[in-house]
Amino acid sequence: MSKESSNGSGAGRLGVLKTYKLYVGGRFPRSESGRVYEVTDSKGAWLANAPLSSRKDARDAVVAARKAFGGWSGATAYNRGQILYRVAEMLEGRRDQFVREVADAEGLSKPKAAAAVDAAVDRWVWYAGWTDKIAQTVGGANPVAGPFFNLSTPEPTGVVTVLAPRDSSFLGLVSVVAPVIATGNTAVVVASEDAPLPALSLGEVLATSDLPGGVVNVLSGRTAEIAAPLAAHQDVNGIDLTGADASLAKELEIAAADNLKRVLRPHTTDWWSDPGTRRLTAFLETKTVWHPTGSLGASGSSY
Repeated sequence: MSKESSNGSGAGRLGVLKTYKLYVGGRFPRSESGRVYEVTDSKGAWLANAPLSSRKDARDAVVAARKAFGGWSGATAYNRGQILYRVAEMLEGRRDQFVREVADAEGLSKPKAAAAVDAAVDRWVWYAGWTDKIAQTVGGANPVAGPFFNLSTPEPTGVVTVLAPRDSSFLGLVSVVAPVIATGNTAVVVASEDAPLPALSLGEVLATSDLPGGVVNVLSGRTAEIAAPLAAHQDVNGIDLTGADASLAKELEIAAADNLKRVLRPHTTDWWSDPGTRRLTAFLETKTVWHPTGSLGASGSSY
């Protein structure tokens, strides 16, 4: 045996092909079904085999998301912001990998793919900064006719299914996932059917970024096959239909009505534009609390 082949270096070594897996509950399982499907680049060349998720995988992801919801929603907004910023740090460290995956997925030149990845990292930082500010924007004290404090505060909806956009494998993905978890929800993400690799790699980043297991769960496969049981699931509180076509979106919205899920309908989006706060508020509930004012001393003044 030659020195080159014995130490695993040199031109003759075989590369180690990556096995992409789901990300559910902080772990990396293969699909319960054992199935995979071929992922190709924009020219039809084979890139990898991705897990073909089943209904059982979808149910497992919901269980993991519900288990994580209490701790994540109960964390301080400042702490959530710190964790999301850590995710951005890790994304920056794996920039080259994501540039390559985005270029393959979307048929972009390397400079254009790099610009998309940089924008995605910046977008993640932007949402991280909103975690402890959104309550000040959409909450407040309400004037009432009576001796009461009346305070409205936003609270997360719960477990949210997110259908990732088909046309933007990473910038669009970050733009729909980050606002859901920034506001305290947990997410079951259905990756782009044709370009799932950046989403599956994002799961690897989340696993090493202090984000509790189950806060984000990533499934790959046939969008319609995975989304149908999630839309009808009684323990899913909201669904973002961004990655669904018009026909599928209608079917899923009907299924979602059974337990009054919050639904964010698909619409044409320029992922490069300022996202505003629309997605931050899409899966928030408003809790209003009444509290009687008290009097101070004999003067009868109130606070």
